[in-house]
Amino acid sequence: MTFLTKNAMAHPGRFMWAAGLASLFMIALVALPSLFAVPVLQGLKVDTDPENMLAADEPVRVFHNRMKAEFSLHDLIVVGVVQEDSPNGVFNPKTLGEVYRLARFAETLRWEEAGEAAGVVAADIIAPNTVDNIEQAGLGSVNFEWLMPAPPQTQAEALAVRDKALAIPILNDTLVSGDGRAIALYIPIRAKDDSYRVAAALRGKIAQFDSGADYHITGLPIAQDQFGVEMFKQMAVSAPAAMVLILILMWFFFRNLNLVLAPMVVALVAVIGAMGLLIATGNTVHIMSSMIPIFVMPIAVLDAVHILSDFYDRYPAVRDRRETLRHVMDELWRPMLFTTLTTCAGFASLALTPIPPVQVFGIFVAIGVFLALLLTVTLVPAYIMLMPERAFAGFGAAGMDSAAGGEGARDPLSRFLTRLGGVAYGRAKPVLALFLIILGVAGYGISQIRINYNPVKWFAADHEIRVADRALNQRFGGTYMAYLSLAAAAPRTVASVRADLAGRLEGLGTAPARTLLDSLPAAARSASGPDVFLDALAETVAERHAGASDEAWGAWEDIAMAIESARQSGEVFKQPEVLRYIASLQAYLKETGLVGKSNAVTDVVKTVHRELLGGEQAAFRIPDTSRAVAQTLITFQNSHRPQDLFKLVTPDYRRANVWLQLPSGDNQHMREVVDAVDRFVADNPPPLALGHDWFGLTYINVVWQQKMVAGMAKALAGGFVAVLILMSVLFRSLSWGVLSMVPLSVTIAFIYGVIGLIGKDYDMPVAVLSSLSLGLAVDYAIHFVVRSRQIFARVGNWPDTVKRAFGEPARAIMRNVIVIGAGFLPLLLAPLVPYQTVGVFISAILVSAGIATLLGLPALITVFRPFLFRERTSK
Repeated sequence: MTFLTKNAMAHPGRFMWAAGLASLFMIALVALPSLFAVPVLQGLKVDTDPENMLAADEPVRVFHNRMKAEFSLHDLIVVGVVQEDSPNGVFNPKTLGEVYRLARFAETLRWEEAGEAAGVVAADIIAPNTVDNIEQAGLGSVNFEWLMPAPPQTQAEALAVRDKALAIPILNDTLVSGDGRAIALYIPIRAKDDSYRVAAALRGKIAQFDSGADYHITGLPIAQDQFGVEMFKQMAVSAPAAMVLILILMWFFFRNLNLVLAPMVVALVAVIGAMGLLIATGNTVHIMSSMIPIFVMPIAVLDAVHILSDFYDRYPAVRDRRETLRHVMDELWRPMLFTTLTTCAGFASLALTPIPPVQVFGIFVAIGVFLALLLTVTLVPAYIMLMPERAFAGFGAAGMDSAAGGEGARDPLSRFLTRLGGVAYGRAKPVLALFLIILGVAGYGISQIRINYNPVKWFAADHEIRVADRALNQRFGGTYMAYLSLAAAAPRTVASVRADLAGRLEGLGTAPARTLLDSLPAAARSASGPDVFLDALAETVAERHAGASDEAWGAWEDIAMAIESARQSGEVFKQPEVLRYIASLQAYLKETGLVGKSNAVTDVVKTVHRELLGGEQAAFRIPDTSRAVAQTLITFQNSHRPQDLFKLVTPDYRRANVWLQLPSGDNQHMREVVDAVDRFVADNPPPLALGHDWFGLTYINVVWQQKMVAGMAKALAGGFVAVLILMSVLFRSLSWGVLSMVPLSVTIAFIYGVIGLIGKDYDMPVAVLSSLSLGLAVDYAIHFVVRSRQIFARVGNWPDTVKRAFGEPARAIMRNVIVIGAGFLPLLLAPLVPYQTVGVFISAILVSAGIATLLGLPALITVFRPFLFRERTSK
C-alpha cells in the first residue's frame, strides 16, 4: 500500500494509466471464464449436505455413515396425502388409486450417474402396496400379504386398508395417520442431492391427479436440496438488486453517475475474483459460500465511498483532479490499509472454527476484501483520471469550506452531523451512561439467545415445504428422522464365549460334559471367531449325539442345548429382558412429547407374537424366552420384506436401531431427546451392559452446530485480539487501540442482544455476522480516529478537532452507513430466510456501528482526552 501510494504521488499520470490498464486486465481475466464457460466454472458444485459441515474424519460423521451402511438405511423423502373434504380422508377408492399409481411411479425414478445407481431405492419404499399386512392364519401360524396389492374398488375395501394398517404398530402413525384420515409414503433415495430431481418428477405425476387430495412433499433432504436450487436464483436477483440501490444512493450523494460506477466495478470484480478463485480451487458452493458476494460487496464499496466522499468535498477548492487525489490518498491510505487488514483478520479468524464450509467462507471473504483494497487504490483513482474534465463541471460540495472541514456546510447531513458532534462533546458523560444502559440490556438479551437450527425454517412460512412440514407433522409421528443405536457394551470374543460355555458345561456335571470341557482350549485356539467356535463344537456334539447310547443320549442333548444357549446369550437383542427394556424406553420417549413415533425390533416381535397366538391383544407383548423371540423373528423373515428386520437389528443381534420420528427438526428438540434418553439410561440401568449412540441427519445438525458455536466463540476471540494488536500498531498506542475497539464491542453486544430479545434463532448466518461486525465497526472507528488525530495535530485542541472531525470525515462515515445500510434492504424481499436475516442485520450492524463511532467514540475521547493527548497538550 505504501509503495502504491508513493508511486502515485511521484508519477501520478503514469500510475493512473497503469492502474487503469491493470484493473481492466483483471476485469477481463476474471470475466472471461464466466463469459465463455471454461471448464473451471463448469466444475461448479453445489453442496447443501449438512454432513459436510463436519470434517470427513469427524467421529460422529464416521459413525453415522457406518450405521447407515450396517442397517442399509437411506435418507427419506416423505410424501403426505391429506383430504379434508372427504368423510374418511384419503381412504376412498379414487384417492387410494392415485396413491397406488404414485408409489409405482416412484419405483421407476432410478438412473445411473458416473456408473453408479442413483435415485430411488425401490425395494425399500414404504407405501400401502409395498408393505405387508400381518394377520394370524390359525394358532401358531401367521399370514403375510400385501396391505394393498391393487387399488381398492369399493369404499369397504378402502376402509379395510386403513383398519389393517392401524392394527400394525410399525405402520400406525407412520404410514397411516393416527386419526386414520391421511397417508404418507416414505421414498428412500441413494444420495441427498437426488432429492430435487425425484421431487420434481413426483410433482409432475401428482399434477395429473384429480381426486382433490392435497399432496405434500417434505423431509430434510428435500429442504436442503431445494435450498441449493433457490439459493442460485436468490444470488442472481438479490445481490444485483442491492448493487442497483447502492448505485442509486451513491448517485444521490455525489451526483455523478459515471463517477459512482467505479465503486460498483470494484465490488463486482472483487466478488467475481473471490468466487472464481473459490471454484477454481475445487471448493463447492455451500450456503455459506453462496453468501460471499453479500458479505464482500458492502466491504468492497466502503473504501471507495471514503475516497469519493473526500474527493467530492475537496475538489471544488482545488479544481485539479490529480492534486485532489494525491491529497485524498495521502490522508486515506493508512486507515484504508488497516481497515482492510483488520477486516481480513476478522474473517480469516473463521478458519479457527471446526466447520469446513465456515472456514472456506472466512478465507475467501478475506481474499475478496483484500482484492477490493487493491482495486480501490488502483482502479478508482485511475477511473477518475480517465474521465473527461467536463464530467466534473459543477461537481463537488460547492459553497463548502473544505479546508476547514466543511464548517460552512448547509446541507441537511452536515447540519445533522454538526449537532451530533455537539452532543458527543457537550454531553459526553450522559452519552456514555446511555451506552452503558444499552450494554446492560444487551447483556440480558445475549443471555436469552436460543441456539437452534432447522433448514426447513430457511424457507418463508408460506413456502410449499413449510406448508408440507406443518401439515404432515400435525398428523403423523414426524417427518424428521433420528436413529438411536444400542449395542452390547462388551465385545463378543472366542474367549468370552468359551468362558460362558465352560460355566454351563460345569453346571451339567455329566461325563460327556466334562469330556467336551477338556476339549474347549484346543477348539478355541483353532477358531477364527466366536460363531466358528460354537459351530465347530455343535458339529462335534451332533455327531456324538447321533451315535450315543441310550444312557448317554440325554447328556448329549443337554450339551447341545447348552451350546445353543451360549449362542443365544451372545445375541443380546433376542433376550426378552433387553427387548422389554427397549419397549419401556420407547414408551418413555412417547410420554415426553418430544418423539411422535418410534419403531424398533420390539414392535416386530410383539406384533408377530400376537398373531402367532391367535391375534388377541393380550398376546401383544415380548415373549418370555429367547427361543420364543427367535421364533417371531424367523416367522417375520417369511414376509415379503424380510430386509426390514435388519434395518432394526443386525444379523448377529448384537446391535439394534431404534428409528425415531420427530415432529420438529429444531436442534433444540433433538438435543432434548438426547438428554431424555441419557436421563432414562441413568435412572434405569439396562439388564445387560449396553452402549448407546446417535446417528441421522437431525442429530448431525446438532453436533455441527455445537461445534460451530464453540468455534465461532474461539474465532471471535481470536479475531478480536488480532484486531486489537493491529489497532495498537496503527496508533502506536495500546490506549488508542483499546479505545478504538469500543464501537466494535458495542456493536457486537447490541446486535446479539437484540437477537436474544426478539427470539431470533442463533443459527449459522447469524453466527458469522460477528465477523462482519468486526470488519465494519472497526472500519468506521479507524477512519474516525485516524482523521481526528490528523486534525488534532494541526489545530492542537480537542474542541476544534471535534468540529472539524464532524465535517468531511463524519460525512464519509455517514454516507457509508446510509449507502450500504439501505442498499441491502432489498434482501428483505428474498424468499429465503437466511438472506432476509443477512439483509436486516447488515443494515443494523452498519447503523449501530455508525452510531457507536460518531456518538460513543468522541464522547469517550472527550472524557479521557487528558490521557490520550497528554503528550500533545504538554507542549
